[in-house]
Amino acid sequence: MKRFIPFIKSPPLVSVIRLSGIISTGRGGLNDQALAPIIERAFAKGKPAAVALVINSPGGSPVQSSMIAARIRRLSAEKEVPVYAFIEDVAASGGYWLACAADQIFLDATSIIGSIGVISASFGFDKAMANYGVERRIHTAGKSKSFMDPFSPQKTADVKRIKALQEPIHQAFIDHVKTRRGTRLDETAELFGGEIWVGSQALDVGIADGIAHVLPKMKELLGKKTRFRDYGPKKSALSRFGLSLIDETLMGVEERSLRARFGL
Repeated sequence: MKRFIPFIKSPPLVSVIRLSGIISTGRGGLNDQALAPIIERAFAKGKPAAVALVINSPGGSPVQSSMIAARIRRLSAEKEVPVYAFIEDVAASGGYWLACAADQIFLDATSIIGSIGVISASFGFDKAMANYGVERRIHTAGKSKSFMDPFSPQKTADVKRIKALQEPIHQAFIDHVKTRRGTRLDETAELFGGEIWVGSQALDVGIADGIAHVLPKMKELLGKKTRFRDYGPKKSALSRFGLSLIDETLMGVEERSLRARFGL
């Protein structure tokens, strides 16, 4: 009842947004459309003293990473609410892009963090086709329409082009990290080549601020009586009844593939 009595101040509230999984527009992935109402509520409901992002993501779409992070920063500025990130298993690539939306980043002593780079991966089947006597026939109107065709030999021009496409994305990632981390970054360290760090290694190069977990750290910052309210994506009715099994299986395979890059 105390919260309804005038002039009695309620204990501070922390909105905890859980961001777990790959960053993707696919069903079950972390994306701006699905997270927008969750993030908006987290900053508005109950007048929170802070927002905590609990991140466990190996990355994914750079566009969705940028849009989610931009939304968090906009609301933080509008509501004048500080944001703290807490890394669980991993915050790599797009996962670290999200972490940099926070004012401070904390992680576990065994968390993996970083991978500030851009990757494009595919397969080539032209040699397998040749072994079976299969001939590839492809006709295009426009010389770039068969760009990176997996059934044709890789072309030097295609590799050059895809690297040119990756560069502005990589630079946007670098700019975001530099803007958010500022002078905390170790300028002598190789930070933007896709390297990853574990625990305290991240503190040494300035991409994180401390070793801490969400509940004790927020109580340390705001007081022992701090309250917490969780926010995160909910499973759809189709998912709960097992009707999206194929989508979830494919998403799981993709996530396991991304996590395997970091030994998870």
